[in-house]
Parts: sequence; structure tokens; C-alpha cells
Amino acid sequence: MKTISSKQLLKTPIFRVTEDRAYDPDGFEIKRAIVQHQGSAVVMPVDDRERVLLVRQYRLPARQYLWELPAGRVDPGETPLQAARRELAEETGYRARRMKKLVEFWASPGFLAEKMTVYLATELTDGESTPMEDERIETRWFTSAELDRMIQAGKLPDAKTMLGFLRWQRYFAGR
Repeated sequence: MKTISSKQLLKTPIFRVTEDRAYDPDGFEIKRAIVQHQGSAVVMPVDDRERVLLVRQYRLPARQYLWELPAGRVDPGETPLQAARRELAEETGYRARRMKKLVEFWASPGFLAEKMTVYLATELTDGESTPMEDERIETRWFTSAELDRMIQAGKLPDAKTMLGFLRWQRYFAGR
């Protein structure tokens, strides 16, 4: 596919919306409105007892409070790892001595150009959180069994949290 045009329709401090057109060598055309996003860094803090720290905040698009892994946008000039470290400290106050990439994925590639990178954060030290002005964040540690039950019961509907936890549980927990 070759992009032949991209027209900006909207620009906000967090994302842009473009209308893009692309053709393949056979002449097949795709035309889409795309939400352009810098990408997000997601952090899965796990303590020495293998509990996972989640944050709870009101998510306006979902119209509800959600438990989720700490996460945020990758700022211009920042790597996903740098953003993950920053978000962990801002939202929870914790710092991690070790960070390991768990998974990268596209949040909703049909219309959203946002790659999310999930990091496992271990060897944690506590500190003071500094959430943004528009964030009211509650934190809580959860056991694997609690998170499993929440996912099974549909009480953890955040995709990045489910994917990060399930990937960690399957490939990294206890190692």
C-alpha cells in the first residue's frame, strides 16, 4: 500500500484526525478517517509478592470508573520506556529498578493509529505520586487470583490491563 494523501481534519493537544487515502499496486483504494496518536506506554507494577498495582479513575469515554494498569501518552521526544517510567511515578509514586517489555499492540487499528507498549515494572520503591490536574487516582494491589476472577466476571473491561496481565501470567509470572 502506498499513501497518496493525508488531510488533517482536527487537531487537539492529545491527537489529530486525518483523512488518508492509499492504493496498492493493483489499484485497490482504502480511504479512512484516522485518529493519529503518539502511542501510549503502559506499566504493570508487580511487587515481590507478585501482586499487581492497578489505578482506578473515571474514564469519560467509558462513562465509568475503571481499574487499569497505569498508562499514558508517549510525549514528543520520549521513548515508550521513558514514558512508562514517568507515568508509573506520576500515577502511583512508585519507581522501578527493572522494566521489561511484555507486549506491543495496536489498540484499535481500524481507525486509531495508537501503538501501546506494556512494560513489567519490578524491584519497586515507593514515593509520592504527582497526577495531572484532571486525574483523581486511587491505587490498590491485587493478587493474580483476584485479577483472574475480575476478568472472568467481566469486572476488568480495560483491554490493555487484561492483555498485560494475561501475557505476564502466561509467560513471566513466577520466573
